[in-house]
Amino acid sequence: MDPSRAAELTGLIQRLDAEIPIERSLLNLVDQALTHVSSGRACNLERLEFLGDAVLRLAATEFIDHHHADLAVGPCSNLRAQLVSDRWLADVGEALAIEQHLLLGRHAQGDRSAQSRLRADATEALIGALYSALGDLEAIHRWLTPHWCATARAVLGTPHQFNGKTALQEWSQGQGLGLPNYATEECSRQHGDSERFHCQVSIQGRDLAEAKGRSRKEAEQSAAAAALQALEGNSAPQTSQ
Repeated sequence: MDPSRAAELTGLIQRLDAEIPIERSLLNLVDQALTHVSSGRACNLERLEFLGDAVLRLAATEFIDHHHADLAVGPCSNLRAQLVSDRWLADVGEALAIEQHLLLGRHAQGDRSAQSRLRADATEALIGALYSALGDLEAIHRWLTPHWCATARAVLGTPHQFNGKTALQEWSQGQGLGLPNYATEECSRQHGDSERFHCQVSIQGRDLAEAKGRSRKEAEQSAAAAALQALEGNSAPQTSQ
């Protein structure tokens, strides 16, 4: 690895957690985590992103179990969904200015609409790299706990802002319109594809909004949130009887 790249990655790791011992194997894994598929390199972030997805869910579950032991299972599930979401990952990556360290292909460099997804993917891969190199979750907890604490306060303080499906259901039932309908389909089989699932949400046969996501749940939550935004900006839609 080029010495300047090694110094750059060392600085990034130290910003995550000053207690992490900097070793060549760790630097190589972090370099891989920050190498996008579009770079054309065989050694890229895909495998580490796959690992990071599982590690993140486990670490977030441990965080909730430790910091919110009295929370019921349903709210725990809703909270964890926010603590592992693409939006949350992208925000963590933005705080690190992670895009400055990414090795991208020319097409990805010019795609500004993909910046949030690139940050989320790289952050997830970085989690996988740390776990693979260190073999435990301690450093990951030290890095991510402050971010999780801030998000948990926001989610638990204003839960309807983070659970679009619940809020939309309460609105529709309050209007006597019954339950929203979610028509969700899988558009690809690629893990990590931000547009893998497409969801159209409707009430009494009238389409309100649509959205895409990595998972069925994410697509439906995003569609519900988009529907709520549309309802806030307009009068209630006329629905079929």
